[in-house]
Amino acid sequence: MSSHDRPVSGHPQDGTAIDWAQLGPLLERGAALQTPLYEQAAGWLRDLLIPDVASDTGAVAGAVAGEDAVGRILDVGSGPGVVSCLLARAFPAAEVCAVDANEALLERARARAARLGLDGRIHTHLAEVPYGLDSLGGGDLIWSSRALHHVGDQRGAVAALAGHLRPGGLLAVSEGGLAPRFLPRDIGIGRPGLQSRLDAAAEDWFTEMRAALPDTTGAIEDWPAFLADAGLRTPRTRSFLLDLPAPLSADARHYIQANLTRAMELYGDQLDPDDLSTLARLTDPYDPAGITRRPDAFLLAAQTVHTARAQ
Repeated sequence: MSSHDRPVSGHPQDGTAIDWAQLGPLLERGAALQTPLYEQAAGWLRDLLIPDVASDTGAVAGAVAGEDAVGRILDVGSGPGVVSCLLARAFPAAEVCAVDANEALLERARARAARLGLDGRIHTHLAEVPYGLDSLGGGDLIWSSRALHHVGDQRGAVAALAGHLRPGGLLAVSEGGLAPRFLPRDIGIGRPGLQSRLDAAAEDWFTEMRAALPDTTGAIEDWPAFLADAGLRTPRTRSFLLDLPAPLSADARHYIQANLTRAMELYGDQLDPDDLSTLARLTDPYDPAGITRRPDAFLLAAQTVHTARAQ
């Protein structure tokens, strides 16, 4: 399973039960909304891989020359390819391979690359994450966002990706952060604190999803430790903020509406009738208290990226 986009109300659904043809547009819209966050992350990765190089012609010329050092990027768990395209722009000398286990999402990635004039530098590879990469060769940068927590053995998944790094290459794993917030504590309908209760239900659902994965192993989710165990060095961790204040665009509010609808489908049975009634009103496009009509809706989230280098 792959998604660069965590639903605003909780964790993505287990890949075995997703209708990707239906969900693909929502994933692409969500990732596009998070472009400011991903641009920050891509800029940080660029600084790590291509530091300014002092020379007689200046640091800018040195940095441009250093771009050739990043010739191949693997976006493992690429989803609809939004971040693949951002990485292609951040590293203009690099070929980018978008890797995903679902052909419908890879088709969206190819279409997006073509629209942006990047189809000559972005190609796709259909494979289960992370164990279907043997035919791809290595990468100077391997990026994986919110895909490895859908692998039973997360430590083993990190080690598998590390094995595809070229010498000196960088593995960047985006896992963790802060659950998105999108409404005030008291929204004027139902009991205050709805979002906290949604978060708790999502965590319970996510725990059950992880327990049901094939070959799942219990481990403290210490991603820097996973990177170190894979033999990588120079660990770095940084979080990036998405801050879309109220009033949100209509597109952003419709995105939240769609994710609240999915929340009811995924773990509505864990919520009490009052909260379900509140969610029904929030997702109703004709209700004045609904999310698509609320001037107080916002989107605030943080995403954490863990990196380390091959020897």
